[in-house]
Formats: sequence, C-alpha cells, structure tokens
Amino acid sequence: MNELTAMNPNPLVQYLNKPSAEFTRADLIRFIEDNDIEMINFRYVGWDGRLKTLNFIINSREHLENILSAGERVDGSSLFPFVEAGSSDLYVIPKYKTAFVNPFADVPTLDLLCAFYDRHGNPFESSPEYILKKAHKSLQEKTGLVFETMGELEYYIISDEEELYPAVNQKGYHESSPFNKYGDYRREAMRLIAQSGGQIKYGHSEVGNFSLEGKVYEQNEIEFLPTNVEDAADQLVVAKWIMRTLAYRYGVTITFAPKITVGKAGSGMHVHTRLMRNSQSVMMQNGKLSDEARKAIAGYLTLAASLTAFGNAIPTSYFRLVPHQEAPTNICWGDRNRSVLVRVPLGWSNHTDMIADANPQEKPVKLDFSQKQTVEFRAPDGSADIYLLMAGLTVAARIGFEMEDALAFAEKTYVDVNIFDDQNKSKQSELEQLPGCCVDSADALEKHKGYYLENNVFSESILNFIIKNLRAFNDKNLRSELGDDEEKIMKFVSKYFHCG
Repeated sequence: MNELTAMNPNPLVQYLNKPSAEFTRADLIRFIEDNDIEMINFRYVGWDGRLKTLNFIINSREHLENILSAGERVDGSSLFPFVEAGSSDLYVIPKYKTAFVNPFADVPTLDLLCAFYDRHGNPFESSPEYILKKAHKSLQEKTGLVFETMGELEYYIISDEEELYPAVNQKGYHESSPFNKYGDYRREAMRLIAQSGGQIKYGHSEVGNFSLEGKVYEQNEIEFLPTNVEDAADQLVVAKWIMRTLAYRYGVTITFAPKITVGKAGSGMHVHTRLMRNSQSVMMQNGKLSDEARKAIAGYLTLAASLTAFGNAIPTSYFRLVPHQEAPTNICWGDRNRSVLVRVPLGWSNHTDMIADANPQEKPVKLDFSQKQTVEFRAPDGSADIYLLMAGLTVAARIGFEMEDALAFAEKTYVDVNIFDDQNKSKQSELEQLPGCCVDSADALEKHKGYYLENNVFSESILNFIIKNLRAFNDKNLRSELGDDEEKIMKFVSKYFHCG
C-alpha cells in the first residue's frame, strides 16, 4: 500500500490501492465482484440542493457493465423547474471518482455521484455542477492556477431537554461531554463522511446552545480540508445527506438553517479558499500574504453583494447577517477578524518552533507551514446552492486577476482588527454593505450579471431565474414585520428549516 492510500478511510481507496481520482470502471467492477455488492445507487443534486437517488439491483455482469457505461435517463423537469416537460429527458452519467460504499444500506451498496447530459450527449449547460466545472476551467485558463476550497458545516441538533449537565446558554464553543450531548453523533458523522470520500479537518461543538419549549438546540461544526473546488462541492453535498440520515436514525432533528431565533448564534457555511500552482499554494510569499491572494480577495469583495444570491438564498439568511454577531455586514477584509466578510485566519508564519517549546524532548525543526494558509469567505450559510456558490467564488477569484486596480482595491478595503471599534468608525462609513434581504440580493445579481456571463460560465436564463425567485420572497420589510416576536419568528423559520 502506498503513502497516498495507507491511512485513507475510504474502503475503495484501500482495496484498490489508488487515489479515488484514478478509479476506472474496471476498478469498480472488481470491487463490486470481490465484495459482494448487490446494488448501485446513482446520486445527483436537483435544484433544491438535495441529493437525489436512483436505485439499481445488479442482475448480471453484463447489466453492471451497462449501468456503469451508459448511465440512465431521468426527468429533468422534475429536478429543475426551468426545464420544460416537453423536452425534459436528461442523462445521468456516473463519475467513477466519487464512488463510495453506502453507509446506511441494508444490503451492500455502492453509490456514485452523477453529472447531467442533454439529449445530444453534451453536458447539461444549466446544471449547477457543470456551471462550476466551467467556472474552474475559465479561472485555470486565465491564471494557470487551480482553485481549492473547503467548507464549514455548522448545524444545530434539536432534542428533548435533559436536566443533567445543562449547557450554558451561548457558551458551547468546544464544549465536551457531558455538557455537549451530541459529540458521539458528530464523531460518527465524521467517520461516515470520511469513509465516503470526504476529507475532514476536524469537528467540534460551537457557541450556540439554548433551550426553548422543552427542546435543547445544540450547535456543532464539521470542517473540511481544502481540495479541488469541484470535489469540495461534491463532498459537502454528500456530507449533508449523511448527517441528515444519521440524525434521523438517532431520532433527532438536524438543521443547517442560518438563523433559528433572535439573539442566538446563527449557522454559517464559511468557505476557505486557496490558489495552487503545480500542487503548491501561492497564498504566501516571504511570510506575507501574496499578491495572488490579495487579487482573489479583491475579486471576492467586488462580487460580494451578488454572491449572496447563491450563498444566502432564503429570507432567514439575512437574520444572521447583522452587526455584532460574528457574521459580516460590511464588504471588507482583515486578519483574524471574525466580523469581516473575508478573513485571513491565523497562519503559521511565525518563526517560533512552538512544538519544541511545548515538548522539550523534541529537537527543534524548521518546517514550512505556508501551505496551510487560506482565505475565508464568511457570508454563506446552509441555504446555499453549493455548486453555484463555489462557481460564483471561482468567477470572483478570476475577476480579481482581471482587475487593473485589484491590489489598490484590496488595500482600500482592508480593516485592521475590529471593524466596530472607534478606530475604524470612519472607515466603516466608507465601506459598502452586504444586501439586507433576498430582494436586495436579486438587485445585486442583476447589477453584476455581466461578470457571471463572461466565458459562458453562467447562462442568462439561470441568472434571471435566480433573480426572479429571490424577488418573489418580497422580504424587504420582513424584519420590521416580525419584530422581536419569538413565536412569529419561529413559525417563519420553520418554513426554511431544511434548506439546502
């Protein structure tokens, strides 16, 4: 077994002794035969962002070859509301690198994510998965760089209230058992996601926890490692499916909803990004953030308002994006600061050997940790269309490289430490603001439409469809209409409880 596969938790990677990106049809057939796999599931994402399923029972070797070679037909009009019923047939074609053993199936089952193709055998132009692929290709052609991202899935587990070891209200950050009640769930979810191909960085309990009407709301988070932006989107979609299915088996509710009630921590889906050349990060140079990283940041900030159309897709998204809640409202960036839109997390750029200091028995070693540096986009939440959000961020990164004044714009929008302190009050008044509702987000997308249409990444029909949907929420005055009425807010939030 080689270094790339020795400790990989995915059973296919271990058995085939190769990275998933190298899986072939012959590999999958060998695994299926040798491990008595009885069923195949095709998986693909509809317009609602959820993973769909098509089941196959394997009848023969010939039948298996046919499933993996030809794919299958599906009704596109039932998956995408903009597809007309009269010409709705689409093909779903399996992507071999995404294969994983279904962790919940009663019989041995192999699942594969699929791409959509039209009746002519061409990629379906309006598929969010293909839009992301086009966005990444466009960035690579412009810059020669590969875009990597990683997501953070924040969520609440909702269960019956217990008297023993109650958690302190809104003080759950990195809490342990017995005060954190669903650490076992989180760890099991992480294990299943990893076995299904997800590259996980870590998991922990989060700030939010509170009790309401006999129920406990406990916030946790699972964060991933950076990988190719297309693979990063795939693994987030699978992870959300695993987490919901596991919660159902635990008999509890999980929600990725951005906000549940007033005054309690919301849940985001922050996205960390980095740019790679020849498998090496270009985010740092001489111990400082590189020009490439600053150009990407300039792009994120330029398109920030319209990126909410993909990453903050429901009215309650804008209950979370309010001042003083560790969620961004100003379009700016900074180091370590959790109230800015784009954050440069604490890196390992100091020259102190902290390991040797903490462990005197270790000999000092000079290591380069600059590859770990990412830039975090903090606006998105669980309502996001993951593929379109990643596509939008990829477009924004490219735009940053095309801007003549990108570095100057990055300098102008930089905020040191705390955007809300007295030192930055004058600067805050100069900054643009994120949209405050879906209607404003739609207006921003219409204004920025030209950026997304470049190189045929997005189609105008898709952008118009999103704009129309956002405006239909008619939520311009929603906050004032609901006020602080907790009962009204909870009733409204419940409409979007299982978003994305």
